[in-house]
Amino acid sequence: MPTGFSFQLKTADGTVRLGVANTPHGVFHTPAFMPVGTSGAVKAMTADNLEECGAEIILGNTYHLYLRPGEKLIREKGGLAKFTSWNKPTLTDSGGFQVFSMQDLSKVDDDGATFRSHHDGSLHRFNAEKVIEIERDIGADIIMSFDQCVPYPSDRRTVSDSVRRTYDWAQKGLEYFNRIEAAQPSGIALFGIVQGSIVEEFRKISAEQITGINFPGYAIGGLAVGENKEEMENTLAYTIQFLPADRPRYLMGVGYPEDILMAVSYGIDMFDCVLPTRNARTGMVFTSQGPLVFRNADSADDDRPLDINCDCRVCKRYSRAYIRHLYNQREITALVLATYHSTYFFQNLMRGIRLALMENRFEQFRRKFMEKYSERE
Repeated sequence: MPTGFSFQLKTADGTVRLGVANTPHGVFHTPAFMPVGTSGAVKAMTADNLEECGAEIILGNTYHLYLRPGEKLIREKGGLAKFTSWNKPTLTDSGGFQVFSMQDLSKVDDDGATFRSHHDGSLHRFNAEKVIEIERDIGADIIMSFDQCVPYPSDRRTVSDSVRRTYDWAQKGLEYFNRIEAAQPSGIALFGIVQGSIVEEFRKISAEQITGINFPGYAIGGLAVGENKEEMENTLAYTIQFLPADRPRYLMGVGYPEDILMAVSYGIDMFDCVLPTRNARTGMVFTSQGPLVFRNADSADDDRPLDINCDCRVCKRYSRAYIRHLYNQREITALVLATYHSTYFFQNLMRGIRLALMENRFEQFRRKFMEKYSERE
């Protein structure tokens, strides 16, 4: 029988937390940043690369994996970790954000969402139970409840409807999940998602409803969709007070270093975002001195590494001038090198955060990081 999921807080100094999560495929330490492997791979990275960078858990996308190669094939191949040769923890999102982001191809009602594939236009239907079935077939260690994310800004009726649907789908999904788990235990953990846009009234309602269902972990969704940073922080600070302290807290889709540090200060344990890898493929990487657009002309004759303070294997060997040259020649090697560095940078940031939490000096670490991060060469 699978070991199952558990979470332990190792230290807590005020609101900041250090923890460890146990899953059927091993442990990951929190706070954790999960690289996004949309279709079963973090673009331009191998499983070996991810391990070298220090990643302990990665995210797969339910919508994309459902369409291709299909959840049944992944199940036949032993589940997501085995299929991808990533023998460490995995998490799958619910597909709710993809439905939100493809509004021209989807329609949401009280029972679920109908959408057209962006590949071939074929028609598909997700509901609470169907998403659970797909995610269990994919076989991630942590799966997410189906939810409805809404645009920013949204009117009160739209937000209210999304909160109501998210709660209804969470109840139905968990009931279905528990029924299947009772017959076929997998060790998979199902997390609930809190919605409510930036409206405190609805955030409170959603948080109290979702935590009342008693999931082993909780996510805050619906942020980083257009609101400004002050609105994001205020909404996070308000919402997190309603989440139980003994369960992992996951802030979905937030990935700027300054936002990660801010969220850790409020007690967030888990993060994911496509930002590091997507931006790397378009000529921008994150560095200890802030974002670097290496495709620009000022890197053309620059012998320095992407980050003068980085010890990743890319920064130890290659210059900005060379990587820019490869990028301008459309050589795929440029994307590989840039993605590796940014992935390493984010995992190194999380290692620094965890060490600072262990040594009770998080605020000092945050201040020094941001002072250097705000520098301009």
